[in-house]
Amino acid sequence: MDLTVLAYVIYLLISVALTVWVARTLSRNGKVFLGDVLQGDEKLADAVNHLLVVGFYLVNLGFVALYLKNADGVADARQLFEALSVKVGVVLLVLGVMHLGNVYVLNKIRRRGLMEREQTPPVPPQGWAGPGSQGPWAAPATGR
Repeated sequence: MDLTVLAYVIYLLISVALTVWVARTLSRNGKVFLGDVLQGDEKLADAVNHLLVVGFYLVNLGFVALYLKNADGVADARQLFEALSVKVGVVLLVLGVMHLGNVYVLNKIRRRGLMEREQTPPVPPQGWAGPGSQGPWAAPATGR
């Protein structure tokens, strides 16, 4: 078997296995985070989680497939390991960037949800003060 073909097979096995492992880990551990982001709506959290996993697979496996071609042939074991280390290293970096991107976007959504929750008063207002009414927040009257 040609060493270039062997490098392709090993690269695909490692890259696909890493992509599946990262996607499963993110899916399993992301459910709790999504539940908080989506204010406890478990059905919506599961749906969003599934969509994120599908998108994660599409982007990463697409990148793995596009990055398969090796411009230089692999002539010996040393070149095989060098080619694999570069390719697998780049795949790991892409997986890490995708993960950080997902966490960043979800954290922004979570923060926006927290800010919206903080804007609503914990109890309804007790009354309404019209313009010119005196209250504890009004400016003190001047003594004339």
